[in-house]
Amino acid sequence: MKTKVLIGILGISLLLTGCGEVSKLKNGEEVVAKLDGKTITADDLYKELKSKGGSSILVNLIDQFIADKELETTDEMKQNAESDYNTYKTQYESYGQDFDEVLKSSGYADKQEFIDELILSEKKEELAKKYLKEEITDNEINAEYQNNIFGEMTVRHILISPDTTDDMTEEEKETKEEEAKKKAEDLIKQLDQGADFATLAKENSDDEGSKEDGGLVSDFTKDSVVESFWNASMNLKDGEYTKEPVESDYGYHIILRVSQKEKPKLEDVKDDILTDLADQKLQEDYTLIDKTWVTIRKKYKLNIEDSELKDGYQEIINSIDAN
Repeated sequence: MKTKVLIGILGISLLLTGCGEVSKLKNGEEVVAKLDGKTITADDLYKELKSKGGSSILVNLIDQFIADKELETTDEMKQNAESDYNTYKTQYESYGQDFDEVLKSSGYADKQEFIDELILSEKKEELAKKYLKEEITDNEINAEYQNNIFGEMTVRHILISPDTTDDMTEEEKETKEEEAKKKAEDLIKQLDQGADFATLAKENSDDEGSKEDGGLVSDFTKDSVVESFWNASMNLKDGEYTKEPVESDYGYHIILRVSQKEKPKLEDVKDDILTDLADQKLQEDYTLIDKTWVTIRKKYKLNIEDSELKDGYQEIINSIDAN
């Protein structure tokens, strides 16, 4: 539900009572509109709006308050929102649509209102992660530390990439794949015969970022390289190189392990572990942000007094649990 709608609904009374002369009925209800044979009051309008998504509007207001209370709107959040806005704008305009009109038809008054909602969305995700981290157990932390935390690795490697293009047939691509693998195998034979690894990397590697330094890749972690590259590096001893090409999406690698640092202490990587575990939980369950926000609102002692809005909020919770 959009921010402008939230402000509009809850601001009706303020607008009617705080600006100029306001007509009132005998029971004190503010008049919103009059026409022949009908008087519409603020209470009439409120009841109608409440029955049409009022609970969602209320939840959004509550979440905005909590998010702003717990998290400052940073420059990075503003930049992220601006970047996301530009991405959406580019996508819609690529289909010939006016993005300003798209926003208006979606209920946004202007660009800033859309950006504000993007910022709220980022805050909600960040705050959900914060609360999820508090629920992660020591057993989960220790298991992650034992199974997935390693010392930084340094290797040299030679990458041979298949010379393929998008307009090739599958048969042509397979031929290029075979040629790349064969070249990698030939380079391994040269290493077996005593060739210098760094020299071969400079002369043959397709990794422009490392070839001039003899294929050196320093101090990388498990998460910073593809799985096959990491696993092959781990299975080597210092000074050993792979006897078979290691395949990845980039092509075929020949890897020479140089060294590996000691595993960092748990206290030095605990925050990173918590972040990784929270991210994993969110990836495994796309409803987890919404579920966590139900818990967050409970911690703020949310109590919805209006029975209709309360029932509507329970329906929202039920729909989350059903997914």
